[in-house]
Amino acid sequence: MTDSLFAHSAHANASPIRVICLVGPTGAGKTAAALHLARTFGGGVVNADSRQVYRDFPIITAQPSPEERAVCPHLLYGFLPSTEKISAGVWTDRATAAIDELRQNTSRPNGLLPLLVGGTGLYLKTLLDGIADIPRVDPAIGARLERECDALGAPALHARLAAIDPEYAARIHPNDRQRAVRALEVHEGTGYTLSWWHARPVPPPRFAALRMGMDMSLEELTPRLDHRIDLMLAAGALDEARAARAVCDDPAAPGWSGIGCAELYRHLTGELPLAEARLLWLRNTRAYAKRQLTWFRADRRIHWIRPDDLDAMTALAAAFLNGEFAE
Repeated sequence: MTDSLFAHSAHANASPIRVICLVGPTGAGKTAAALHLARTFGGGVVNADSRQVYRDFPIITAQPSPEERAVCPHLLYGFLPSTEKISAGVWTDRATAAIDELRQNTSRPNGLLPLLVGGTGLYLKTLLDGIADIPRVDPAIGARLERECDALGAPALHARLAAIDPEYAARIHPNDRQRAVRALEVHEGTGYTLSWWHARPVPPPRFAALRMGMDMSLEELTPRLDHRIDLMLAAGALDEARAARAVCDDPAAPGWSGIGCAELYRHLTGELPLAEARLLWLRNTRAYAKRQLTWFRADRRIHWIRPDDLDAMTALAAAFLNGEFAE
């Protein structure tokens, strides 16, 4: 049982801890909204973005600037080397500890309000809705499966998974290397399929969350994303990628899998001219934002607010914190 699940069990009979989540597509203004709420209610920010955990790419992954971090505590940003991967379960453990740290902050009588900020929907779903109680699996199993995937290709592992766990295999793309490896790893390490684990009862959630979504269409977002890439390049994104490559020159490393990172790596190796890398970066970012919108729009618990409507955010947060409505 993971540390996060122990935490859930230990607090099963306690009142849920109130947290506020700011979600939505990349580039929609989540950071600015979080800083406004942090100033208004005395909060601290917990990163809920799977790319912003990597220390080698603060510019390319749009991590908060030093000026933004000075407003309030920012946790779980840039703590992981590019060579290490992180799962939703591991992030949940760390996020639970980060929330506890904010609530124990002595700068305010009742601690700091936890603000979960990011666009990785699976992370937030795992933390807030609970996860299956899957035991830890020997890392050597995953490492071997990764090597097999390198040699045989993701579709071959997907075919193997389809014979073992057809239900889960039908839910993922044949080229989804990460999920195929994880499913095979769980089956080999526990003797049960991922579908079997997912069907088990989930411990009650520890947190009550107000979910605020930054309401911006893909059409509105696209020029913002285009401009943001220019700002990143002007801020030194290419030098950042060059320095990261000196530390880890492996395009298959988890840190390099982020959008922007992968495209600049291909430029640095001479595979793509910078203009083509930039165009691909924008195209992939827009496609990712579209997937994020699809994910979050499906969650009816999210309150959608325009990112510049700070009064509406404040009023909604105040009502939630005053107990005027549940999540």
